[in-house]
Amino acid sequence: MTKKKRGRKKKEKDKKKKLKKDIKNKLLNKTKSLSKPNEDKVQITKIKKQPTEPKIYNIGDYVVYPKHGIGKIIAVEKAKIGNIEITFYKVFIEKEKLTLSIPLNQQSHLRHVSSINQINKSINILKGKPKIKRTMWSRRAQEYDQKINSGKLYDLAEVVRDLNKKTDIIADQSYSERQLFEKAYDRLKSEIQIIIGDKAQQKMDKALKRVNIPEHEHKVEPE
Repeated sequence: MTKKKRGRKKKEKDKKKKLKKDIKNKLLNKTKSLSKPNEDKVQITKIKKQPTEPKIYNIGDYVVYPKHGIGKIIAVEKAKIGNIEITFYKVFIEKEKLTLSIPLNQQSHLRHVSSINQINKSINILKGKPKIKRTMWSRRAQEYDQKINSGKLYDLAEVVRDLNKKTDIIADQSYSERQLFEKAYDRLKSEIQIIIGDKAQQKMDKALKRVNIPEHEHKVEPE
């Protein structure tokens, strides 16, 4: 091998060594920058949620509280807890003879009584075909209970429809089925009664095709 060729080969070798060294240094610097304290890290400011406008309820208004059903606003009161003054609604649940104190900032638990159109839609749900899932009863019972306590009108109507046996004969239902049906039925009837009065049960039983129901059905018309 000539001297010229040996010199060229050495230059190429040195060039490769330098390239490897540069790559190694770059990787080392990148690792160090990642392991640095978070002092230079950009702080992300959380965006506060836009406040929602509170619903307004007046004394004497009927409302629905999910876990208890229909209630009535009997007072709007104030109380001081520590240095904070809290305004809250007093809601009387007649069926349970229970009075709830609900702070204004927690009124998302409340809702207004349904409109006449929503009541009519719930009656149509009762007329529909039951939708029974092919799962264990314990699982279905849990889902029914969650629907009842959701406070949603249409969910209540679905539970009543699905558990309806078209009869009051206890032997046709298990004890737990009967309990859930009656709970949902009473909750739904209480709300419908607020809108259409004493014809609520007749209207529901007719839609459910329960036994001993008068044949004439009174249609609820929007006001």
